[in-house]
Amino acid sequence: MDKLSGMVERITYKNEKNGFSVIKLKVKGYRELVTIVGDLLNLNVGSVIEAEGSWTLNLKFGKQFKVTSWEETLPTDIEGIEKYLGSGLIKGIGLKYAKMIVSEFGTQTLHVIENEPHRLMAVPKLGKKKVEALVKGWEEQKDVKNLMMFLQKMNISISLGYKIFKVYGKDSIIKLKENPYRLIDEVNGVGFKTSDVLAEKIGVDRESYQRCRAGIFYILEFFGKSEGHCYMPFEELVKRSSKILGIEDCKIIMIYDYLIKNGELIFENPDKVYLPPFYHSEVGLAKRIKSIVNFPRFKKYPEKKIYKEIKVSEKQNNISYDDSQKNAIKTAVSSNFSVVTGGAGVGKTTITKAIIDVFRNLGKEVILAAPTGRAAKRMAEVTNLEAKTIHRLLESKKGKGFGKNSENKLIGHVLIIDESSMIDLILMYNLLKAVPDSMTVILVGDVNQLPSVGAGNVLKDIIDSGTVPVINLTKIYRQALTSSIVLNSHKINKGEIPNLTKNVNSDFFFIEENNSEKIVEKIAKLCSERLPEFYKVNPIYDIQVLTPMKKGIIGTDNLNKVLQSKLNLNSNCLKFGSTIYRIGDKVMQVKNNYDKEVFNGDMGIISGIDEDEEFLEVEFDSKVIKYGTSELEEIVLSYACTIHKSQGGEYPIVIIPLSLSHFVMLERNLLYTGVTRAKNVCIIIGEKSALVRAVKNNVARKRYTCLSERLK
Repeated sequence: MDKLSGMVERITYKNEKNGFSVIKLKVKGYRELVTIVGDLLNLNVGSVIEAEGSWTLNLKFGKQFKVTSWEETLPTDIEGIEKYLGSGLIKGIGLKYAKMIVSEFGTQTLHVIENEPHRLMAVPKLGKKKVEALVKGWEEQKDVKNLMMFLQKMNISISLGYKIFKVYGKDSIIKLKENPYRLIDEVNGVGFKTSDVLAEKIGVDRESYQRCRAGIFYILEFFGKSEGHCYMPFEELVKRSSKILGIEDCKIIMIYDYLIKNGELIFENPDKVYLPPFYHSEVGLAKRIKSIVNFPRFKKYPEKKIYKEIKVSEKQNNISYDDSQKNAIKTAVSSNFSVVTGGAGVGKTTITKAIIDVFRNLGKEVILAAPTGRAAKRMAEVTNLEAKTIHRLLESKKGKGFGKNSENKLIGHVLIIDESSMIDLILMYNLLKAVPDSMTVILVGDVNQLPSVGAGNVLKDIIDSGTVPVINLTKIYRQALTSSIVLNSHKINKGEIPNLTKNVNSDFFFIEENNSEKIVEKIAKLCSERLPEFYKVNPIYDIQVLTPMKKGIIGTDNLNKVLQSKLNLNSNCLKFGSTIYRIGDKVMQVKNNYDKEVFNGDMGIISGIDEDEEFLEVEFDSKVIKYGTSELEEIVLSYACTIHKSQGGEYPIVIIPLSLSHFVMLERNLLYTGVTRAKNVCIIIGEKSALVRAVKNNVARKRYTCLSERLK
């Protein structure tokens, strides 16, 4: 680790959001100013610092000193004090006034401002208002610096420090010492782990009520997000909490009892513990479904009328529906609330289009929506009607909830939601709160796909309840019978090994390879050479690698680096952390951003980069979204993505690597979901034993939910 000491001569660039700064430092022994870069946001011209870090060579800007830690001391010479005070550090005090003050007090200037501010009145033309502003500004800067130095010792980032200061101001350190876990609720972007690290360094007792309470909420939220649980059995929750927090069971039980009595958690007999949002969403969703199901229709459509409109639909689409399809259409049209489910090639899209035709021919307004942008776009393409994401349909606003809600309902007669297996408990509850009791609701989805990323197993629970009509499509139609993708997906779903016979004219291939490094090599060659050459496709737009996990040699993190190096060597790039973003890269949004109206799972292409201003632009379908460096954590490279993230999408060519190194994730519904994402070609590459494991492992991870029971 190298060291460098000097005075800040010039601030070339600073990012107010993440703290990254480029600073010119005047260092003794160096003829030219030294460029230092890093988290240096609260430094000012004239500051004297001692920094630790390492020398790097930037191809565009030359030699730089990358700072990992630093300490500041106030300037002691007249030149330094003048620059420091006149740097804009204090609003209204520029270089002119700084010179006047320093000429009066010399090297004692900062001592006077700090300890004897009344003496500043002796400076000609400074005046009472300027003196008051100077003293106030000095105090504010001192508070910020004190907080930053306090956090720096804890290895907490400067960008987080500014977030904390915006909330607590001069009381920041006091508030943190009182209860560092308050950050979770009061400062955006802070979770339990960050607060726990801070608490440990401050010296908070590991068994304190503050830590136990924060940890319990973190555990319930974590298992809701990572495992999809709406509640946890009390005994299991106590054991997990005790292990994660490192505290005895009996003490954890006492905290749980208090939180339940206090109403912060909800306990439902005999042993279920809920976070209030999950409990109220589950109870509320069951009530909303029942209200829609039981709403008295004043005018039921006669069967003859429905069949007449089905015939009209046949003419409109130049198609002939068989008896099972006609019955499915009739059931959906005549029911208040229904589900259309089935695998690939069974005609879900055909049935959905027919249902839309019949309702529209009956003069009804039909609303179409889906959980993701990709799914909504595909729905719009196959129906030739507008389809919105659920968030857009509900007019979601960051921090303000949904514009469409129980007080401001959706307007229309029929709501059809595609890819319904992806919808979690809380989103479905918010959706149905905005649905009038009189509106017909039809959920379309494949219940054998992966359940939602968030808490709940809504589509399966509704089907299992037996309280709404379920149209289960099973017949594979003629045009799909020629597709090995369709046939093999159904084999996988039944627990049968897919047909792996090699046939150059097939659309389903298995390439056996037992070495993980060679799997990566073959994927790279397929994407960069063989597939684009054989199928005449764009390797970035038309090929999607889907893998079970993020980590490991054949995880998304490594695959994206390898594929980027093979498919995109554009020199116009921007580095963020360990990732290099280039113009032309395929990226995915991984967080809902209500302000930009881009949501988790949306895919786009980087269309512009400004290295000097440090921002990039991503084109999502027809709109271009700008990302500053502080927002780059919201997007990731997506040449490869997890199968979970691919739901709702469809890609011309899909490549799925399978290895026993992903043993924990090798499940039937995961493989089935990946295969059914392929539109034209599906290639599985890896170990045959991993494929067999995935097909045979149908022990779906249990999700603790009660929606089905509540509906019954």
